[in-house]
Amino acid sequence: MAERTSGWPAVRPEVVAEVVAGLSARLQKRLDGAAAKLAERPVTRCGDEWRVEVDEETALVLRAPGAVVADAADVRCGCLLAPACVHRAAAVMLCPLAELAEEPEEPEEVTPTEAAPAPSEEPQERGEPRESQKSQEAQPEAGPTPVEVAAARHLHRAGCAVLAAGVSGAGAVAQAELLRAAHRARLAGLYRPAAAAVVVVTRVRAARSGAPEHRLADLVAGLRELLDLTTALSTGSGPVAELRGTARQAYGEEGGLRLYGLFTEPVLTATHAGVVSWAVDAGGRLSTVAEVMPHGDAAAAAPQAVGAGNRTVRLGEAPLSHREFSRAGLAVQGATRSAAGRLGAGASVRAVRAAGAAWTAEPVAALWAEPAAAQVARALAAESLPYEGRPAGSDLLFLDVTLLGPAPVGPGGAPRLLARCEGGADGADGADGGLEVGLCTGHEHPGLAFRANLALLATAPGLRLRVIGRLERSDRPELRLLAIGTPPEPSTAPEAPGLPSLAVPADRADRVNLGLERLQTADLRTVDLRTTDLQIATPTDAVPGFPAGLPSEAPYGPPVHVLGRRVEQAVTTGRHALAPSAATAAADGSLLRAAGLVTAAELLDALRAAAADRRRDVFGRVVPDDHDAFAGSWLAAASYTEELAAALCAAAWAGELAMDRHRGEV
Repeated sequence: MAERTSGWPAVRPEVVAEVVAGLSARLQKRLDGAAAKLAERPVTRCGDEWRVEVDEETALVLRAPGAVVADAADVRCGCLLAPACVHRAAAVMLCPLAELAEEPEEPEEVTPTEAAPAPSEEPQERGEPRESQKSQEAQPEAGPTPVEVAAARHLHRAGCAVLAAGVSGAGAVAQAELLRAAHRARLAGLYRPAAAAVVVVTRVRAARSGAPEHRLADLVAGLRELLDLTTALSTGSGPVAELRGTARQAYGEEGGLRLYGLFTEPVLTATHAGVVSWAVDAGGRLSTVAEVMPHGDAAAAAPQAVGAGNRTVRLGEAPLSHREFSRAGLAVQGATRSAAGRLGAGASVRAVRAAGAAWTAEPVAALWAEPAAAQVARALAAESLPYEGRPAGSDLLFLDVTLLGPAPVGPGGAPRLLARCEGGADGADGADGGLEVGLCTGHEHPGLAFRANLALLATAPGLRLRVIGRLERSDRPELRLLAIGTPPEPSTAPEAPGLPSLAVPADRADRVNLGLERLQTADLRTVDLRTTDLQIATPTDAVPGFPAGLPSEAPYGPPVHVLGRRVEQAVTTGRHALAPSAATAAADGSLLRAAGLVTAAELLDALRAAAADRRRDVFGRVVPDDHDAFAGSWLAAASYTEELAAALCAAAWAGELAMDRHRGEV
């Protein structure tokens, strides 16, 4: 029985490229308009088929087993121009992009870890390298093959075209060309650049449609990674194996593992929904177990993610749900684990339920022993690694905080829940020492519990918490809250009487998964602030809808936003947007040079010059080029902005920027 749905099935990137390439040049010009019209038509689903009535006589059917269109033949239209019709191309442009690789969780043959090489039969002196190691050291790594270089250059040109067009100009044809280049790169073995291209197209689509998950910073980061990878491969610079990436994760044998559950967070993307559970072993290494499945309806994605928390952990035969695992433990035999910490679920894995550990007990408590600044440095360093090679939890922070209440961020900024981080930089912000940290929601989707829980926490200033969050890179300390728990008892002075405290039921083991479980008022023993000794500064700006109590943030620091704004402007509106008046260009340059950011000023001047460097024919018309020079200047500016942002983030968590603001030096 057919039922109406609000979503489209996912589609493989190569299917989009093939269908759009089959259109004539005339129909390609009409593709964006046709997709906009088709998006207004109702969609019905019956089993593995999605059906759209284009008009009274024409029906469009998409066959998607597993909610993924895997072949161009699975998109059928009843019009006379089919299969080279605009309806099929419009449909695949409306479908979210599926993952490039649908590989099994674990390869059939598990490769042993490199840390335990096979013993040599011949005697060997201590410290003497093996013959195989000698030969590997003697032979340098081979560069990219001609096929790889050609594929990388094709992908680079397609990426440059998308950048030069901007979000407003990167329509269906430009997206399809980038996907076609990504498919060619994948066939050549360039898995990492191909995946980066698919990410760019997904984020361009989200920007053009105004999707709530769109973030301009994410799109800029995606384009920067794509152009950086293709430039390195085209020129033969950099570690080739790392630039290529891998088709699937390799798992190494771990033997027996004793795992202690930490927390569970929801996963919600345009095509998939589910949960990821985090655990720590006896050695302090973090691992993950995922339960993520495709979804064909955006309206049902959030409920699917929340419901996945009640599904059984796919690790051995332990009857344990993800919610239960976040508070319990597992004893695993025959365990396998990838370099990124993902646990394999092969047939040889055996697991039984075991006791968990409190966040204040070892080995879990060791995660909170590392200073906040060191944790931030570790998270920033991991961002430069390939995603599949990053250690699990490298971007997570484990902090003890005291809630201060909501306050505006910046002049006239939106209110943000602030907390004082214990063990932060002495004398940086906070009346009693420690670092002031802005707390954000782990995910903005209203169907998840993050927003409601953060709003409730904002009503309890003075509440001490042990938290797990994800670093939000900014020139002010910011953290995306994922889970909270009861902190250890203070070792110095006893807690002030009457302060609020966390009082969750005993079956929750003194912790809350903020994305899956809703806090109740009874879970927070709140009190009237007038009866406490909590010191809250006098507000300078009143924030409607939020209790007063905290001052606005100090004035802004270095004007790094001047260059970053132009980098983002190029991505949003394209190359032609970077041709302002001479007065505007001079003002931007003088502002950066006055702040000592001479390199930023030079990069901005070079970016403007490259954007304006357009050849014209004898009739004054712009001669099309490959935009390579412009993309190179943009990449240099974007990379500089990225490195500067990381440095400012590290300095903010170290308390350096906060102290400079208070002294008026910045």
